[in-house]
Amino acid sequence: MDRAIDLVGRILIAALFLGGAAQKLSDPDPVRLLLAGWGLPGLLVWPAAALNAGLAAMLVIARDPKPWALLGAAYCGITSFFHLIPEDPWQMTIFVKNWAIAGGLMVLASRPAPGRWWSGR
Repeated sequence: MDRAIDLVGRILIAALFLGGAAQKLSDPDPVRLLLAGWGLPGLLVWPAAALNAGLAAMLVIARDPKPWALLGAAYCGITSFFHLIPEDPWQMTIFVKNWAIAGGLMVLASRPAPGRWWSGR
């Protein structure tokens, strides 16, 4: 049962990263504008999309999700600051959500590696 719970949790978190990758690839302009607002090059949208897609895949298929979960937690923590706009409640919700996801990823990283869910090892 623990393997099934672990897998479902990993898939749900991965879905957020997959959605982020899809959004960045299908409509990169909002992210480019956000990056430009911080003085960063808009081209960073592409490595961010690749990282999102890679995290989504590795959180599901990796035998040991710890390094991927920690990378995802760091990504969520860093990118949360793009949404730290206290006068915008919607952006503040995203800010807090990113930290909640980072926390969930840290819990995932703290657990013993369950092995590959499809192999039984």
